[in-house]
Amino acid sequence: MSSPNLLREIDQLTQDFQEAFGGLSPRDLNWKQNPQTWSVAQCIDHLIVINKTYFPIVQELRAGTYKTPWHGRFPFLTRFFGNLVYNSVLPDRKRKIKTFPIWEPSYSELPGDMPARFAEHQTALKELIQSSADLIALGAVITSPANRVIVYTLERAFEIIVAHERRHLNQALEVVEKS
Repeated sequence: MSSPNLLREIDQLTQDFQEAFGGLSPRDLNWKQNPQTWSVAQCIDHLIVINKTYFPIVQELRAGTYKTPWHGRFPFLTRFFGNLVYNSVLPDRKRKIKTFPIWEPSYSELPGDMPARFAEHQTALKELIQSSADLIALGAVITSPANRVIVYTLERAFEIIVAHERRHLNQALEVVEKS
């Protein structure tokens, strides 16, 4: 997916989140079907938490201080891992995957402004993608913020982020339907 398409998708996701959850009360945003599931607010918090872990990586790439591991020099590995992660977060994938501990959402009550915080975060994410066009063009390779063994291109990382957001939008909509 090209950067302009990613930016349009981010705009659409932001709008979808606002329309679906912007009018919910703090109580409704924090409602959970059971202790093992996430609330809408936790889904939003998770997205913000995970996406923010990519910002320092781009800053290090920009500064020339980012160290890609040796196996990141093999395009077949970056394609393999990139496709593996991307396919695992696709919105229509039924199998749930446990998130890495660094990306767990808050387990306390979250504030009622989580949809607005998400919209603010989306603006920052769009700026990050736009400012990374040169790095994408160079084929910059990064590691997953959660596991340095997993390598993929920066462009694929942004595609993963957008697909992951769409997946959690769908999951959060299911939570609202059940409440």
